[in-house]
Amino acid sequence: MDVSPVGKFTQDPRAAGPGSRAPSAAGGVSLGAAFLMATSAIGPGFLTQTCLFSGSQGASFGFVILSSLLLALVAQVNIWRILVAAGMRGQEVANRVVPGLGLAVTALVVAGGVVFNIGNIAGAGLGLNVLFGWSVEAGAAASAAVCAALFLAPNAGRAMDRFAKAMGFVLIALMVYVVATTSPPAGRALVRTIAPEKVSLLATVTLVGGTVGGYITFAGAHRLLDAGVRGPSSIPGITRSAVTGISVVAVVRILLFLTSLAVLVPGRSLDPADPAGSVFRFAAGEAGHRLFGVVLWAAAATSVVGCAYTSVSFLRWLSPRLDRRPRALVLGFLALSAIAFLAYGNPVRVLVLAGAVNGLILPITLGAVLLAAHRRDLVGEYRHPRWMTLAGALVVVATAWMGVGALLSEWRRSFA
Repeated sequence: MDVSPVGKFTQDPRAAGPGSRAPSAAGGVSLGAAFLMATSAIGPGFLTQTCLFSGSQGASFGFVILSSLLLALVAQVNIWRILVAAGMRGQEVANRVVPGLGLAVTALVVAGGVVFNIGNIAGAGLGLNVLFGWSVEAGAAASAAVCAALFLAPNAGRAMDRFAKAMGFVLIALMVYVVATTSPPAGRALVRTIAPEKVSLLATVTLVGGTVGGYITFAGAHRLLDAGVRGPSSIPGITRSAVTGISVVAVVRILLFLTSLAVLVPGRSLDPADPAGSVFRFAAGEAGHRLFGVVLWAAAATSVVGCAYTSVSFLRWLSPRLDRRPRALVLGFLALSAIAFLAYGNPVRVLVLAGAVNGLILPITLGAVLLAAHRRDLVGEYRHPRWMTLAGALVVVATAWMGVGALLSEWRRSFA
């Protein structure tokens, strides 16, 4: 049961005792955390990237999806298990491993969160524009107000969990319907997923960063900690929750990929200004475009909620005074993002660079967490599997290498 002023997400995870949540009580929170993480990943950028890369890579994009999902799964399972075992948030663990690193991680995550939330709020506004013909600005303001109302609820933690789960199921159901209206070349996609004709490192690092980079993987982990789920006894359930989150992302990504392949087979080209919208329109006509409005709003609104919640979970660590005012911090974060969009619009170049930087945050945070995995003063009696540490280390090296290359490429492209 959530007992804090705005839901258990405001509770200091260090205040809870080992195994403080009973398995039955933790089950609902674990599923909510999985969907919070997944719907944080499935935002406007997720929809656009999947459709664009499907158009440029063709069926071979299936290999990129599979590779990115495996990398993301390894990263997420490592991070969630270790943070829950330690009972500390990501920035706290980073600061214990390397003094000062927690501040750097907090700065990167929060700065990136503000930029991404501008894009998320813009996407929510565009979704209502498609559905009701409202101006994008009016839709963005209304969407920000809906998200703020969740955090004003007496039991905000539970409201956030239910919203994430409901919108997650809506996204999956609508994607299944849209795929059913087309005839995707599933056989060719399967063959090229195993034997691709071409592979894009930029696409791979973009998808990994968009799945577990920046604030995204911490959305679920911090929700679990704030709900009092911690300690070695919670690890099996946490592992299932982490896998569930990645699985939801995988289902939506694959369905959107197959839909894109289906509509592109006849030789059509996507509208570069609205690639995801054109996929839905090709698939189901004008009704499909209306469905896209629902999908876009659900994806954007849940990303707004996840981004605001997780960014504030990093900010709260900076001082006890901030830690006591989570509601005000969340509302201020939402207001800042909405005002920035209304005043300056959607900063495309900044969003692109922020996406590349997002991919670099993962190897830093995952590396710090892995260093903490075998320190008894941080994880106590928990024994992290060494094979899992090794797999995580390989992901650190791979994502750092690809992330640096992607960042340099996008920097040159944006400011050449």
